[in-house]
Amino acid sequence: MSNIYSFNAQKMDGTTVPLKQFQGKVMLIVNTASACGFTPQFAGLEELHQRFGKEGLVVLGFPCNQFGAQDAGSNDEIASFCQLNYGVSFPMMVKVDVNGAHAHPLYQWLAQEAPGLLGIRAIKWNFTKFLVGKDGQVVKRYAPTDKPASIAPDITAALVD
Repeated sequence: MSNIYSFNAQKMDGTTVPLKQFQGKVMLIVNTASACGFTPQFAGLEELHQRFGKEGLVVLGFPCNQFGAQDAGSNDEIASFCQLNYGVSFPMMVKVDVNGAHAHPLYQWLAQEAPGLLGIRAIKWNFTKFLVGKDGQVVKRYAPTDKPASIAPDITAALVD
């Protein structure tokens, strides 16, 4: 695949979302978890969504239970948790694997396009973030420890490009 627009995702309500519908927008794609030390980043992600959404940013959350079983709930439970605790209004997708033989094809592509430290392709933990430009190409990969607010300058630059 040459860009992100070849992939589909599935929203929590079961609706298929062709990522080509976001063509010309900047995307921030994050694997999330409800019971992780980084879970408070939902607030920062929502802040980015509110701040830059009108300018063309789309935040997409992909719950994952592969790291310490920190998102063991059902999709409905995860959606309720995110809304009630952090006011999440950006699209949350169904729970996916981000590593291994059953990794979602989107995450296989993201990891290939933007390897982590030392060229490692595997996603290391919850809240790894990928910034995708208007052209559908990965701009940058961010570690779980990178707070959403620290990504704002890169988002601003990507929105201008």
